[in-house]
Order: sequence, then structure tokens, then C-alpha cells
Amino acid sequence: MNNCIFCKIVKGEAPSWKVWENETVYAFLDINPVSPYHTLVIPKKHFVNIFDISDFELREVISGVREVVKMYEEKLGIKNLQIVNSNGHAGQQDVFHIHFHIVPREEGDGQNIRWKTFPEWRSEFDEMILKLKGQ
Repeated sequence: MNNCIFCKIVKGEAPSWKVWENETVYAFLDINPVSPYHTLVIPKKHFVNIFDISDFELREVISGVREVVKMYEEKLGIKNLQIVNSNGHAGQQDVFHIHFHIVPREEGDGQNIRWKTFPEWRSEFDEMILKLKGQ
């Protein structure tokens, strides 16, 4: 936590370009943007990821994401965007303080998130559901 760049940003110990904040949430421009107004939304308290954050804090962060996108729509006319959250090393989390990316998108912007799909796994859906039910 002491070396967490996002905690330093919240404390004012590292620079940021604040977009929006309230008592529990801070939103700022990503220092490595993939599009104009690429924004990170974080809780002011340190939580590592989706598994660590309290229900209250998560609701606050998601509400903050909504506030920022509404502001972007109203002030900038942004209507196309992606909201991305990654958790854990294998989930491609790069800063271990939970955060949500708001990535405004435009046709032909050169960004492309495409997952390799595995339709053959559909045959395992019944077994997957049984595992979730503890059977």
C-alpha cells in the first residue's frame, strides 16, 4: 500500500489530472491513454481487486463510473465507450489497487478488444452449473 501509485495520487503525493471526485471515489485521466479522455476510477481507500473491495465501496466506485460517463456524454457528446476492470496477474491487472477504465471509443480508432472464443465449451455448461450449485 505504501508504494501504491493510486494511493499516492489520492493523497496528492503523485500528480494526476482529476476529472471528478467525491468523498470515497477519485477519477483521473490515465497517464498512458489509449484514447482521449481515457479515465481511471478508483476508490480512495486501498483495495487490491474485486475480491478485496467491500460491497459499499464497490457500489460507490460504480456510481462514480456512471457519474463520469454521464458527464462525458453531456459535456463532450461521448456515446461510445468501454468500461474495463482487470483482476490478478493472469487477468492482466497492472496496478494492484482496484480501478475501472473508462475508454471512449470512435469508429476506426485503432483499438480492438477481441477475445478468442471457444464454442466447444458449451458442451460443459451443464457441468459448470452443477459445480456452482455444489453438486
